[in-house]
Amino acid sequence: MRPRHACDDVRRAQEFRAYVAGAGGRLLHTATLLTAEPRDANPRAQRLLTLALARTYACWDRLHGEDPYDHTRRYLMIRFALSTLRYGGRLPFRPPPGGPLAGLSPQERLILVMRLHEGIGEDQTAALLGLPTERVRAVQNRAMAVVLRPAPGPAPALGRAGTVPS
Repeated sequence: MRPRHACDDVRRAQEFRAYVAGAGGRLLHTATLLTAEPRDANPRAQRLLTLALARTYACWDRLHGEDPYDHTRRYLMIRFALSTLRYGGRLPFRPPPGGPLAGLSPQERLILVMRLHEGIGEDQTAALLGLPTERVRAVQNRAMAVVLRPAPGPAPALGRAGTVPS
């Protein structure tokens, strides 16, 4: 193994900085969708992304032609999935209401983000999560039904004699 030189460290840091400048926004958006936090107040998503980027930076020299975006995204997804497993399939926090994915379970959110936002194939999603393909398909369909047909809002207030005010 050769000793690391200062120029190697500078090159590595510049490459990684360029990678984060290009991919960081999309990865943060992905993390924000996973945590169901508002876009402008997403500390959990930022922490999740920071951990994934730190892992990618630590492995930067060993990627050997592997796509760094795929590496970071995979770790981001795994880290999110493991955080939900630790708490029995629930997140240790309640996502704020109002986001389009806030009504979904963490697993539903994860599969929907992987399949639709990131464009990961059904088989790859199943393999990454250790689930049968049929299960991934069922969870995705259920999540899509919830997102496309949200629960109805509260009933309108009744006026006098049971009439609906106009």
